[in-house]
Amino acid sequence: MTVTSNTPKIISLDADGLTHRIDQFGEMLHACVHDGASIGFIEPFVMEEAVAFWRDRIVPALRGGKRCLFVALDDDRVVGTVQLDYDTMPNQRHRGDISKLMVRPDCRRRGIARILMMAAENKARELGRSLLTLDTRTGDSAETLYASLGFVRAGVIPEYARDPFSEKLSATTVMFKHLSV
Repeated sequence: MTVTSNTPKIISLDADGLTHRIDQFGEMLHACVHDGASIGFIEPFVMEEAVAFWRDRIVPALRGGKRCLFVALDDDRVVGTVQLDYDTMPNQRHRGDISKLMVRPDCRRRGIARILMMAAENKARELGRSLLTLDTRTGDSAETLYASLGFVRAGVIPEYARDPFSEKLSATTVMFKHLSV
C-alpha cells in the first residue's frame, strides 16, 4: 500500500470509533509485534489475538471513561496510535500514564510517534494532569524519542518483560515528564 508523504491527521477515537476500525488496529498491532516491538505480546502472535486486545481490553476502557485513544490516519488508514490512561487512584489525580505507542513499520521515520505523543500530552494538560509516566524497553528507539520529548529516566527494572521472539528477559526504563497546566 502506498503511504502519502504528508503528515497524517491525528484524531481521538471513542469506543465506537475503535470498534468501527478494529481490523485496522489489529493489523497494526500484529505488524508491530512481528517487527519486534515490545508492547506486551510474544510470538506466536496471531491476528485474532491482536483484534481481541482492542475489543476486550481497550473498547471497555474507552467506554468506561478510563483512557483516551489517539490515532494517526494516513488518508483513512490507521498508521499509529497512543493511549493516555487517566484512571488513577484519588491520590494520583494529577498523573496520567502513556501506553501502547505504536506506528506501523512501513510508516515509521515520519514523525508520527512524536505528534501522537504531543496529542496525548495536550489532552493530559486539558484534564489537569501535571505528570506523565511511561515505561519502555531499555535501549529501544522509543527511549530516545521519549527523552527528546522531555521525559526523564526514573530508573531501570531488570528482566521486566520477555522479548517478543525469544525467552530473553529485557529491562524496562521507567520515565516521567512534568507538564505545565
